[in-house]
Amino acid sequence: MRCVTKMYQVLVVVLTMFVKSTVVAQEFYEKERDALIPFRDSMKASLYLHGNWTGPPCRNNMSRWMGIGCSNSHITHLTLESINMTGSLPIGFLQNITFLSTLSFNNNSISGDLPTLTNLMYLESVILSGNHFSGPIPRDYINLPRLTTLELQENEITGEIPPFEQESLTALNLSYNKLYGAIPDTKVLERFGESSFDHNPGLCGKPLEISCDSPSKHKKKALKIWSIVMIAAAAALVPFFLILLVFCCYRKARRKSVNKEASEEQQLPNPGVAKKSQWSASTDDPEKTVDLVFFDKQKPVFDLDVLLRSSAEVLGKGSLGTTYKATLESGLVVAVKRVKEMDSLSKKEFVQQMQLLGKLRHQNLVEIISFYYSENEKLVVHEFIQDGSLFELLHESRGIGRTPLNWKIRVEIMKDVAKGLIFLHQSLSSQKVPHGNLKSSNVLVYFTGETPHAKLTDFGYFPLLPSQKSKLAIGKCPEIMDGKKLTHKSDVYCFGILLLEVITGKIPGENNHGDLSSWVRGVANADWSMDIFDLEILSEKEGQEDMFKLAELALECTDEALDKRPTINQILNRLEEIQHPEIDIEFN
Repeated sequence: MRCVTKMYQVLVVVLTMFVKSTVVAQEFYEKERDALIPFRDSMKASLYLHGNWTGPPCRNNMSRWMGIGCSNSHITHLTLESINMTGSLPIGFLQNITFLSTLSFNNNSISGDLPTLTNLMYLESVILSGNHFSGPIPRDYINLPRLTTLELQENEITGEIPPFEQESLTALNLSYNKLYGAIPDTKVLERFGESSFDHNPGLCGKPLEISCDSPSKHKKKALKIWSIVMIAAAAALVPFFLILLVFCCYRKARRKSVNKEASEEQQLPNPGVAKKSQWSASTDDPEKTVDLVFFDKQKPVFDLDVLLRSSAEVLGKGSLGTTYKATLESGLVVAVKRVKEMDSLSKKEFVQQMQLLGKLRHQNLVEIISFYYSENEKLVVHEFIQDGSLFELLHESRGIGRTPLNWKIRVEIMKDVAKGLIFLHQSLSSQKVPHGNLKSSNVLVYFTGETPHAKLTDFGYFPLLPSQKSKLAIGKCPEIMDGKKLTHKSDVYCFGILLLEVITGKIPGENNHGDLSSWVRGVANADWSMDIFDLEILSEKEGQEDMFKLAELALECTDEALDKRPTINQILNRLEEIQHPEIDIEFN
């Protein structure tokens, strides 16, 4: 009996060891890891890959290496974007990563030949744009059966374009290279327009409308036509210039007369009449506002003439108009938004809404100082925020010398955004969407020391643009697409998209991440992966659990069902919980 029991125990031990060895084998594919070690050792980057890429890359569906995505313990994604990678790729380093579906080294400084992709039958997306790759496009790229996206723009690639015939290929960009020859006449390549091939001086073919036949003959013919056009144009312009000369002489004489009259008028004593601004005096609009309207009488007041004489520089151009930084003669600096798309508004409509917005005061809202109205010009003057927008801090100057926006700062900024929205929703509760245009370029940031502060701008314009919803950030909300009514929860949707932008570092609407919500939701449904997070914050391991929590919050905000989206107050509470966990304090 003892012998049987002992044999049973031995059998259990053997089976346990076998199961454990099987599980380990499933969790770790040595050939896949070994394939990436030469790549890790040959590349230099702003992120220390050598310190992160150790041990098994995958554990079931979870990645243990930065920039790696996993499924069933296999490497499926290799995404290292905007981390200043330099060096050249090892030959054949991808050949053993059989299940790779996404390869992206976008916006680095990698040189040498493009990688060989032979036998990568699951590969769908290849994004190698914004590097220094040279040499031809490998022929094996036309044998990738599942390829949907190929982006090789902004490199130094030479040679001819291979005859791509994969029906799966839906996104192609080969522009800004040194390719030459005829664009292959395949049904697949015929789908793509000029922007997929332009800025390749040696390319010709149908999408570019550049003939590949007898270029010398074509050039002579074009020159002959051009000469005829120039002669005809010159003959037509001679009488025009004569008329223009006479007109200029008349204007010059007229200007002298006007200046003389003005000089005589200024000599008349009339101290009680203020001089009108040049802009106001030249506008014969019966509904015009004579000058700027101010909300705070305690602040320095300036007239339109002073504003127009100030030095100005463009801060940005958006869907609602152009914003300028204006430095007045007194040294005061303000931001001036020259709004458009509102020409059909009456003075009453515009002034009523601006009077409402101008009275709003909150630490997380940009203060509106004054406004100007005429039929053809509408200006909104607000305080100038020195450190720029959240968009600039997240996306611009990604490269050598950039100071990454760390995780703590990102969360603090989003808390300020939530506080600003809460105040707007309380103050403008009767309006469908109190903000209506929430996006990263409309979140302005300034720092006191290392502490960030955020202020919302471009809020409250929805009532002034009832027929221009697509111009605003809410134009991407599902309720607009479905023809449903907008509510305060539409601002919540925009907050969710903004939160995803902060977490992922991706620009909504660009590349393969046009709909950030759908992309992140797809990753979440396939079992969460670290691939969704911006590489600039992945190194902060102590915050990774909170990153997943905020990703879940963002997906709740962007739920298609309005009643499933949280309120702005609930959002702030969730953010506060993440930033201020309970801490046990020990007293000595």
